[in-house]
Amino acid sequence: MNSLIPVSENWTFTEIGGGLGTKDGEWLPTSSFPTTVHVELLKQGKIPDPFVGLNEYKVQWVGEKDWAFKTTFAIKREQLLAPNADLVFDGLDTYATIQLNGIEILKTNNQFVPYRVPVKEHVKEGLNELLITFPSSYLEGKRLEKKHGKFARWNGDASRLHLRKAQYNYGWDWGPVLMTVGPWRPISLHIYEARITDFRISTKVDKDLSAKIEITASSSSPSGTASINIKNSKGETFRNAKAQIVDGQVQFAFAATPDELELWWPVGYGKQPLYEALVQITNEQGVTIDAKSEKFGVRRVEVVQDDLIDQPGKTFLFEVNNVRIFCGGSNWIPADSFLTTVTDEVYRSWLQLLVDGNQNMVRVWAGGIFEPDIFYNICDELGIMLWQDFLFGCGQYPAYDEFLERVKPEVEANVKRLRHHPSIVIFAGNNEDYQIAESSKLDLDYSDESSDFRKTNFPARYIYETVLPDITSRLSDIYYHRGSPYSGFGKETTDQHYGDLHQWNVWHGSQEPWHNWDILAGRFVSEFGMQGYPDIRTVDYWLGGDKSERYPQSKSMNSHNKADGFERRLELYLVENFKHSFNIESYVYYTQIMQAETLACAYRLWRRNWAGKGREYTAGALVWQLNDCWPCTSWAIVDYFLRPKPAYFTIARELRPFTIGMTRKEKKTFANEETAALYTIDTELEIWGTNSTLTDKKATLDITAFDLHSDWTQNTNTAIVLKANQSTELFKGAVPGVPQRTNDGEPYRTIIVSARLLDADGEVLGRYSNWPEPFKFIDFPSVEEVGLLITPSADGESVTLSASKPIKGVVLDVVGSEVKWGDQAIDLAPGDPQTISAVGLNGRKVVARFLGDGSA
Repeated sequence: MNSLIPVSENWTFTEIGGGLGTKDGEWLPTSSFPTTVHVELLKQGKIPDPFVGLNEYKVQWVGEKDWAFKTTFAIKREQLLAPNADLVFDGLDTYATIQLNGIEILKTNNQFVPYRVPVKEHVKEGLNELLITFPSSYLEGKRLEKKHGKFARWNGDASRLHLRKAQYNYGWDWGPVLMTVGPWRPISLHIYEARITDFRISTKVDKDLSAKIEITASSSSPSGTASINIKNSKGETFRNAKAQIVDGQVQFAFAATPDELELWWPVGYGKQPLYEALVQITNEQGVTIDAKSEKFGVRRVEVVQDDLIDQPGKTFLFEVNNVRIFCGGSNWIPADSFLTTVTDEVYRSWLQLLVDGNQNMVRVWAGGIFEPDIFYNICDELGIMLWQDFLFGCGQYPAYDEFLERVKPEVEANVKRLRHHPSIVIFAGNNEDYQIAESSKLDLDYSDESSDFRKTNFPARYIYETVLPDITSRLSDIYYHRGSPYSGFGKETTDQHYGDLHQWNVWHGSQEPWHNWDILAGRFVSEFGMQGYPDIRTVDYWLGGDKSERYPQSKSMNSHNKADGFERRLELYLVENFKHSFNIESYVYYTQIMQAETLACAYRLWRRNWAGKGREYTAGALVWQLNDCWPCTSWAIVDYFLRPKPAYFTIARELRPFTIGMTRKEKKTFANEETAALYTIDTELEIWGTNSTLTDKKATLDITAFDLHSDWTQNTNTAIVLKANQSTELFKGAVPGVPQRTNDGEPYRTIIVSARLLDADGEVLGRYSNWPEPFKFIDFPSVEEVGLLITPSADGESVTLSASKPIKGVVLDVVGSEVKWGDQAIDLAPGDPQTISAVGLNGRKVVARFLGDGSA
């Protein structure tokens, strides 16, 4: 007998001692399971929606109370005949005491650890009562802080550093303070004769793409027989074998030639075939007593840190199956403040959005959780490369013995759970903890590679440089990186020539203009960002119908933007670049266009830096961030309700297989060394193209320059070749129609340069329009002059946009229910109509915003 019985029915919960949640002794039924307290109180009408208005502050008491959950489950007499019965807790948030039939069987202290408890001697025929009490994790953290000390951190209460709980629960610069509590992952009763206790699939792929597949299994039974059957993606048997279990261990090894193998590739580079390995163990009577299967992919992944040809430093790039890949992607935070409400379908929608946006990598950030299996399964299926942080974020974490005793089983359990996923290409030790040490001037000598570090004021170096690499190398084949950002080679984390970089000198730091992304580049930029408001419908959701709060500076608006100094930063970048108003619809539009322009500019310039082997000056760009955990204004490019912001689309355009980029820069030359009054200005245009495919691409470079205020145009067509898997420089010279001018000469014309890459059949492979900036200086033509025309298709599922003059930043919408648009923040040029999908349009009138449209 081997059965896994869900313990998911008849759950009730109570606030211990009574209070605002329940009366003393009152047990309320849960509406679902797994679950957490806030979710249940909200469904019971006991608390207001913390995502609306200022309600977040009205529910803070929940995290400081003690709670309990209980249920009963039935056991049949024949089930008691099995020699083993275990209760399995996949996740408890966070401190808990578990009693079975009045007997304490377990105490927990880590949200990320699955617990298994033998209960054979405690279960009985008939009904069994399971009671879980959850003391306040927040108060437990304060107790530990008082005992062990208060340490430096960015975001949240400092006591969070002592708890192995999702750190974002304490509030972040994009999320609320909502201290969840409860049984957040499934609970089950496992009845068995013997079980497979560990199952590891290791694939080692050589340079010639031959492979060795090693499978090891551990059994609670010291003897017996084990069989392995590996099926390929078509369901056909690829390898099979049998072996005797010796001392509870069995191992299989298979060699495979390149011709036999189906390699797993990142999206855009090939298919994502998955093998499935099934291990079965049988007892001496030949009866199968347990079986376990895992899907896995075969691929060769290397993190390459080589010297560059003509720049200092080293590369930091990912090579998959001998192909060097530019990684364009996003950072991922938990999908909700209340994780038990996130369905498999929601996870799929998020990750499909990422792939539909031409992205190929996601970074699971350190302040959240190890995501559920479905998340990683979908990444495997869709070909998304995954950067997985360990869960230490923005803090001076301790390393006292009790803390390490909680960390080690967490890391071991999750490395074992995740190691078979082909999508995971790197483990990173933490998020910004080395930066904390640098900024706080902690003990941090990068040349010291041998000390213990636990007695220093940066004790977590012991975790990042000893505990984590030891566990990951022992239990997996996945590359380990000490942190993000981390330079290595004795360099600080801000060094742009080594390792990965968090580039926050746009928005934070020195608050550089976004046009400076080229000089702010790193070898791999794993964080950068710009804020933008979400869809106006999302704004109206958190306002909850309160029209008095419907302006940018209201209390509700402030509460739904958690970034320090966001008002100054938003206005800095807005006022430097745009003429804008404070009408809420306009404010939403202009912040969205600002975000779209900023982020597209980064991807455009950094893909240019992927210039061929030995010249991979920037090998990746991961925007902060893809998603939100609640309705708010943040750096997300898709809001909480899965509504893409315009930035999502501009990034998607910059990550197409073929793109075109331009810069326009002015050079001032003084007449002589003695004067500052006499000078000339030359305006230089540079054009390049990118090609992420593995073959050279012949195309036509079509360039048209337009004078915004006259009928003057100039067009050229040039046959070009875009080199495979790199950028190609295409043009450097004066901007057409912009001659050299002097400081006392006539102001130059407003020239827009539209560039397109055309395939042999005239298909547009990529397009980009370069406008003079800042946009606030442009005297835009009237709405009538630009002649924007929006023509719906016959089936009502798309619209075609055209214009008489160049238009910047077209954002489409309809009144009422939503449309799923195929593009936004669109730049139009005369003679180049663009057709945009509009799923759900159904003949409704389309409204458009664009720069200079005259809207208030």
